[in-house]
Amino acid sequence: LIQPRTYTILRPSPACSNTRTMSVMRAAVHLSPRVAASAGRASSRSLGKSSVTAVRRRVAPPARGVVTMRAAGDDEVVDDTPPVEEAMVEVEEVTPDAVASAPVDAQPVEDVAPVTADFAPAANATDEIVYTLQGPEPVKFGVADGELTNVLTASASFVTRAVSGALCEGWTPAIIEGACPEGTYTFGELGGRYLRESSDVGKYPRPAKPIKMYEFEGCPFCKKVREAQIWLDLDVEFYPCPQNGPTFREFVKTTGGKAQFPYMVDDNTGTAMYESDAIIDYMYDKYGPGKDKVSSLLRAGAFTILTAGIGLAPRGGAGSKYTAAKMPDKPITLYSYEASPFCKLVREKLVELEIPHLLKASGRGSPKRQEMFDKRGRFQAPYIEDPNTGVAMFESAAIVKYLEQTYAA
Repeated sequence: LIQPRTYTILRPSPACSNTRTMSVMRAAVHLSPRVAASAGRASSRSLGKSSVTAVRRRVAPPARGVVTMRAAGDDEVVDDTPPVEEAMVEVEEVTPDAVASAPVDAQPVEDVAPVTADFAPAANATDEIVYTLQGPEPVKFGVADGELTNVLTASASFVTRAVSGALCEGWTPAIIEGACPEGTYTFGELGGRYLRESSDVGKYPRPAKPIKMYEFEGCPFCKKVREAQIWLDLDVEFYPCPQNGPTFREFVKTTGGKAQFPYMVDDNTGTAMYESDAIIDYMYDKYGPGKDKVSSLLRAGAFTILTAGIGLAPRGGAGSKYTAAKMPDKPITLYSYEASPFCKLVREKLVELEIPHLLKASGRGSPKRQEMFDKRGRFQAPYIEDPNTGVAMFESAAIVKYLEQTYAA
């Protein structure tokens, strides 16, 4: 019935942590309607297709294993300090079949509260979704009416962070004589030649399941990790944690012991950790060329954070505060790369609405560019596929409007 899963939680030593102001939060496991009824408890949200997850605390710091929860208050992100210590958290998973077969008088879980469940994968190979392309015709580098200011302010990071978040590791451009072969992506053609781009990402191990990242758009430490994601061409499931966000902030606080971001969970290895530098080293070791090959643009210490922060400043905190929204059943898929101002505008809205999304890294040299070309006959980012509605869409302004109309409460 119960299958334990153990995570390694890496967090700053108490001796190195600054004082943080945190509101009291609560979390609980959401039972299926059948078990909830037998226990005499009402639930406000059905798990649907998701696995029910039971949780128990294994060790005594304030870290507890829990998979689904809801916040009762707000807290504030603090620093990103390197010293770490380990704690072990055990999460016990209960499958829906096992829950359905459980006896009616099974011991109920105490203090059950309305929560959200784990999300189904954004795409299911056995249940393929046919997406309908909606919205305006995509225009390369086109700016929609009334969006010039947004695009210009969102471009600041491209200036302060140079190519970080734009290129894949080992990016190599080549000018090829002749016309680009039919069905092949190219950044551009000129004078009987075309640009072919390649990278080294095909040499690196790929995670069987996407890494999960808990963060928010307006955080410079989080931005650094997102840039590393593009360098490594990793597909990552993002669980937004804006200020006052009622869902995923509480997961981080309950699981890791504090509301500090970014926070990474890798189900492939049972690893969970705080600290942007530690996360970047981990990703490069497991899914890249090794941590000794981390780009100097990510290794410049305070200068990296300063330039990331300056790049975010013109947006005035966009992508940092929660806007009341309806939670989708499945994560939205987003083709994106960190350096694009158009992608940034979409990411801001996804974070503000606390919408989970699978970000398919699409930097220069990424094979994802050809993947999209095969789907749509072109590459342009951002591009979304929403498995909840079957809608696919290009153009940042149109996507932002769609997200507001579909998910804003």
